[in-house]
Amino acid sequence: MPNIRVKEAADYVGLSKSSLDKLRCFGGGPQYFKVGRAVIYSTDVLDQWLASKSRKETWGDNDNARIDARAAA
Repeated sequence: MPNIRVKEAADYVGLSKSSLDKLRCFGGGPQYFKVGRAVIYSTDVLDQWLASKSRKETWGDNDNARIDARAAA
């Protein structure tokens, strides 16, 4: 479980540093550690956050359970 700083975390998830900063400030981003002034992300947490963003379709909310239920009907 390596820990990485903001720039490396942004590269890891495929976002700009600015986008990751905004997600951290306004919500919706991955959990992080604050050590003094340093912001540190765990790659395990980044992987979980990315997995939570997976989608099966491009429209609507990320409601994979609803989509699976519709497909099963």
